[in-house]
Amino acid sequence: MQVIRNLSLALTVLFVAGCSSFTSETSPNLPRNAQWGIVPMVNYSQTPQAGERSEQILLSVLSSHGLQPRVYPATQGEQALMDDNERLAGALDWAREQKLDYVVAGSVEEWQYKNGLDGEPAVGISLRVLEASSGRVLWSKSGARAGWSRESLAGNAQTVIDKLVGALRFE
Repeated sequence: MQVIRNLSLALTVLFVAGCSSFTSETSPNLPRNAQWGIVPMVNYSQTPQAGERSEQILLSVLSSHGLQPRVYPATQGEQALMDDNERLAGALDWAREQKLDYVVAGSVEEWQYKNGLDGEPAVGISLRVLEASSGRVLWSKSGARAGWSRESLAGNAQTVIDKLVGALRFE
């Protein structure tokens, strides 16, 4: 009986772990009371506005971790058509003007419901903490998750982003 219970537990852990994937990098100790900002997330997925959606979730998650980040104003018109590197450079200029210490940047690699009968939500997101004054990357981490057919994309994204942000160490 004990063997069956242990085997069941091991299979459950393997099954759940198979649905999520995260890279690991140790975060430096970052001051919670510093001036934080969020810059545009690059959208590599095929879903329009996945970057903007993930930014809003990121704002909520960072707030739940005790930060009060400022958000880079939404890009419109010609700015929205700029190369991602140009947009990031403009956002870092904004961060310096705002006298921010750190900004959270990132990208959305996947944001979709998988094809098939179940239509599982799948999300892949990468986050980076940049020193606003220099643009130097201080920390980065990526995560992906495929959820169950009854879950939402936003719920999966929140789970991934919360796990990524949870890996940051604050003083």
